[in-house]
Amino acid sequence: MSVMPLAGDVSPALTLSQLNQRIAGLLASQSLRDVWVTAELSDFRRSGGHCYMELMEKIEPTGAVAARMRGIIWANQAPRICSKFATVTGQQIATGLKVMVRGTVNYHASYGISFVITDIEPSFTVGDVERRRREILRRLQAEGILELNRSLEWPVPALRVAVISAPGAAGYGDFIHQLYNNSSRLRFVTRLFPAVVQGERTVPSVIEALERIAADDEGCWDCVVIIRGGGATSDLISFDDYHLAANIAQFPLPVIVGIGHERDVTVLDFVANMRVKTPTAAAEWLVGRAEQLLDHLRTLSSEMLHAVTERVSGSLAQLAYIEGQLPIAPVAAVERASNRLSRSVMTLEAVSARCIVPRLSRLEATATAIVPAVANQMARRGDRLNSMEELLDALSPAATLRRGYSITRVDGKAVRSAEKLASGTIITTTLAEGTVTSKVE
Repeated sequence: MSVMPLAGDVSPALTLSQLNQRIAGLLASQSLRDVWVTAELSDFRRSGGHCYMELMEKIEPTGAVAARMRGIIWANQAPRICSKFATVTGQQIATGLKVMVRGTVNYHASYGISFVITDIEPSFTVGDVERRRREILRRLQAEGILELNRSLEWPVPALRVAVISAPGAAGYGDFIHQLYNNSSRLRFVTRLFPAVVQGERTVPSVIEALERIAADDEGCWDCVVIIRGGGATSDLISFDDYHLAANIAQFPLPVIVGIGHERDVTVLDFVANMRVKTPTAAAEWLVGRAEQLLDHLRTLSSEMLHAVTERVSGSLAQLAYIEGQLPIAPVAAVERASNRLSRSVMTLEAVSARCIVPRLSRLEATATAIVPAVANQMARRGDRLNSMEELLDALSPAATLRRGYSITRVDGKAVRSAEKLASGTIITTTLAEGTVTSKVE
């Protein structure tokens, strides 16, 4: 096809295929072959042996996408790369992982730019997962909520269990079978609160299930069990989430986490009250704890029975002894009381002869002597009172007045000096018989 020239100074127009050829040529001429790139995987899928994905770079902490590019692992490279990654990390390549990959930028006329991956560095992903997990734990510790659920006391017994799991999941079936078919025939009560336990909906779905349990006033649950059976380890990446961990850490009931396999570890294992390796192990732990309580109750019952048996046996022996003593005990008691009474009478007579009789004699002598003593004392006191009366009469102002003296007063106060009396002052003179009122001239 020929290129049609345009009027004026405008360069000839290119067809779209010609433009794509130029772009491909420019990319091929640049140093964009065998380069190492770090990115987060999204929309990872397999088809026809090939692996397709989207490589993304996000801005922290908002999570906004700063860049994205289509990624491809061709079928001839996929087994080697995926096996290498799984051997080191213990999980499969999956959406949500951060990876370091090696490859070449490729441009296709129909599909645009893509990054063809030829190698991967698994240790980068291991380090990133661990780094993110530690960051979440440090944040929970700084907020003071890391140990909250782990410090909750377990109800005694814990028989009412709220279960968060995917409906119909094999792990949930194993848990229920193990719980209800226990050898001790313990009766548990369970209710399933359905949730998605893999993929992008895991976090909000499990949080919603926790909220439903907290709002369930009729259940009166003793604990919560979050379980998920085996599967790809990459499916567990959703459980390394801050918001889910914070909800479990602050949940008011003890939480048991039984997710994945023995080797699998998530953030939830560090915040839940109890971590077990599988759903079956969660049921075994609950049954074992209830059996311990049952054994303790059996021990207490045995000890109580032994104590009661001993007490009853002792009481029966004592009753038999008392029954044997009944015919002779009253007679012996009466004889002992009679003897004590006789001894008391004899003692009383002896005490009376030794103490009471002499004191009665002294009392009679005292009664005889008390009348003259009182009369003599009264006479002496009467003479003393007469003498004091005569003395008081001699020293009284009335006696002084009878001897010819008088008392002059002004306004009721005695006058001791005539110089202090002013002319016209009214004075009152008290004599032995009567008073005289005068006026000073």
